[in-house]
Amino acid sequence: MSEGKKDNTSRKIIEAQAQKIRLLTDITKAGSWVAEYAADGTISSITWGDGFRRMMGYTNQEDFPNDLSIFLRDIHPEDREAFLGDLTASALDENIMGNEGYEFRYRRKDGVVRWYRCKGFLTRNKEGIPERYRGVTIDITELKEHDAMHEALQNEAASLNTIHEILGSGKWTMDFDESGNMIRVNWSDEFRRMLGYHGTEDFPDELESWSGLLHPNDRERVLKEYYDTIADYSGKKTYDVEYQLLTTNRGYRWYRAVGKPIRRADGTPITYVGVFIDITERKEMLKKLAEQQESLSAALEQANEANKAKSAFLANMSHEIRTPMNAIIGLDNIALNHPSLPEETREYLEKIGISARHLLGIINNILTMSRIDSAHVVIKNEEFSFAKSLAQINTIIGGQCYDKGVHYDCSVKGKIDEYYIGDDVKLREVMINILGNAVKFTPAGGTVTFTVEEVARFDGKATIRFVIRDTGIGMSRDFIPKVFEAFSQEDSSSTNRYGSTGLGMPIAKSIVELMNGTITVDSEKGKGTVFTVTITLQECEQNTIGGNEGFFKPHELNVLVIDDDPIACKHAQVTLGKIGVHCETAMSGAEGLEMAQLRHARREPYNLVLVDWKMPDMDGIETTRRIREAMGNEIPVIILTAYHWDDIADEARNAGVDTFVAKPLFAGTVLEEFHEVFRKKYAQRFGVKKDFSGRRVLLAEDIEVNAEIMMMVMSLRKILVEHAENGRIAVEMFARHQPGYYDAILMDIRMPEMDGLTATKTIRNMDREDAKTIPIIALTANAFDKDVQLSLQAGLNAHLSKPIEPELLFRTLEEFVK
Repeated sequence: MSEGKKDNTSRKIIEAQAQKIRLLTDITKAGSWVAEYAADGTISSITWGDGFRRMMGYTNQEDFPNDLSIFLRDIHPEDREAFLGDLTASALDENIMGNEGYEFRYRRKDGVVRWYRCKGFLTRNKEGIPERYRGVTIDITELKEHDAMHEALQNEAASLNTIHEILGSGKWTMDFDESGNMIRVNWSDEFRRMLGYHGTEDFPDELESWSGLLHPNDRERVLKEYYDTIADYSGKKTYDVEYQLLTTNRGYRWYRAVGKPIRRADGTPITYVGVFIDITERKEMLKKLAEQQESLSAALEQANEANKAKSAFLANMSHEIRTPMNAIIGLDNIALNHPSLPEETREYLEKIGISARHLLGIINNILTMSRIDSAHVVIKNEEFSFAKSLAQINTIIGGQCYDKGVHYDCSVKGKIDEYYIGDDVKLREVMINILGNAVKFTPAGGTVTFTVEEVARFDGKATIRFVIRDTGIGMSRDFIPKVFEAFSQEDSSSTNRYGSTGLGMPIAKSIVELMNGTITVDSEKGKGTVFTVTITLQECEQNTIGGNEGFFKPHELNVLVIDDDPIACKHAQVTLGKIGVHCETAMSGAEGLEMAQLRHARREPYNLVLVDWKMPDMDGIETTRRIREAMGNEIPVIILTAYHWDDIADEARNAGVDTFVAKPLFAGTVLEEFHEVFRKKYAQRFGVKKDFSGRRVLLAEDIEVNAEIMMMVMSLRKILVEHAENGRIAVEMFARHQPGYYDAILMDIRMPEMDGLTATKTIRNMDREDAKTIPIIALTANAFDKDVQLSLQAGLNAHLSKPIEPELLFRTLEEFVK
């Protein structure tokens, strides 16, 4: 064979071998390289194999030359320095790269970063000096990802085990064959440890290992739930039960098991997986909480009973004190009206009256504190004349200062509106209380000043500051923090000298705080005291109502709206509230009737009732009829309706309806109709007193002196009075006389043999024509709302609290006696 043919054949063999090598390196993702070392151990040159270049994304020596620096450039920054150091160190220690190899990250030509591992062997010369390092680099990215995934799974498993340990929970699995029969149970080690076991030897992987430990009270229920869950081929049911299991060392403990089968398409179970949690501590905590709740409920009940006892005590105290007070004040008034009364005796009687009224003030203060403590004091939000309130305060305090010889000065700083929206009555009560104290503790020749100033205005609200300053006896610095404590007195001698009860300031502070205000005090012994009250009131859009002021002012009105629609009730409150009208609501005719009766019995009737026509159970017409039957024709009643009212106008007016207003409600319309009703109802009544001459009243009163006083008072209007010593005698006297003989009955409530409520019920149940209609008015020392309710329920028409004011008594008789 010629030399040319041999060369050609050799070339083909070499190319074939090179192709096989290239294919092998591509399949194995490997590439070779050779590093040459200098005498000092550093790398002098490096040669990259074609497989290495292809692995790194390159094709030939032109785009990836045999240059170590170019290769090092794309090694990951965190791996570059270590890689070069190990490669140099391998010249001295073959184990680094020969046995262990080195792993690094490299950014290929396409920008993808992959993991690689280098391994190789070192060649030395006769003197042992490194000459050459032949190495192989393989791509281990998939291996790294697999390792990372395996590590993550291990971490997740470890975390899950940690969670189970922290939660005190274990795992269990149950496998089933294709027929749905259980073939295998696996209790986790955590499950066993929770029950005090250690392995399959003492707690085998069998269902009976667990079921045999169930508490007898739980066994049937738990197993039924277990089998029902397996049998539910719909897959909707979840096994979630709580039960007790017997442990090896801690007795029975509570556990919660939650599990759900994994099912085939036909619903048969494949695997039943669940977790098992120790809930003993939670059960014990819930038990303790239940016991605490029971204790709190018992304590609350005791507190309620104590509150009831306190209320009963206050009611009894009020009654027992008011009863003799009624006699004292009544006789005092009668005696003072005697035409030939000696001046010295008149002076004594006037002092008796002052002392009696002071005692009555103490009683009222105690009752007010009780109502505040029981959250029965309500702050109103109605338009009022600030100028008028200020004038009333100045009239009262100015008179007191004049009588005592104290200089009084009231000044207004800056701009103050004529009208605001707030609680006029409570505001006056606070100011008169504090100013009254200032007058009381300031000697003759001293000064009391009252300064009013609007200090801020924002978002429709105005903040008013009231400063009351006096030059009185003052207080010590130590006592100032106690000034708002009930019954607090710095000097007990002051009580006798000034007549202080120690309740005025606590009441004032409580009311101010209910109005979202603040009250502070500064004082110096012997120099005087300064009280500063700050209260925020709502701005009033109009300073005058206009047009109807001859008969009423909206801010002085109390209106009851009866409507079964809560939205309509809220709308009425908002609409009427904008002009300062105080509006209360009832959601049914029966509720509205009860509210109207209560206010009427307390002699604080509503000025107007707005009632919806269409309501269930009791419509507006029937509600009006009941109001008229119970309270007469005094209160204006206006029907609210979204319907045309021509068809019911006659029936409504016969029932006592005054007029109609169409929905939706507008304040202007209501005021116009209200003004017209008032004009018709009251224009003819001003200045007219009813003639009671010859009218006969039955008076039931067990205390003789009170009876004598009432008889003398009523004789002033020529009323004939017949006296019954108790309720039984009053019933007998009423039954003994013919119908219509008595025009009214004045009934004391607390009497021997038969009390006033029982007597009233007995009279109302009599079978005679006037038993249901005769006015029966309660005269009682019981002044609480509960007492008023009891009176109304018994059939009384009105409730007057002792001591009885003659004018109020006569006004009540004028209303009820026909």
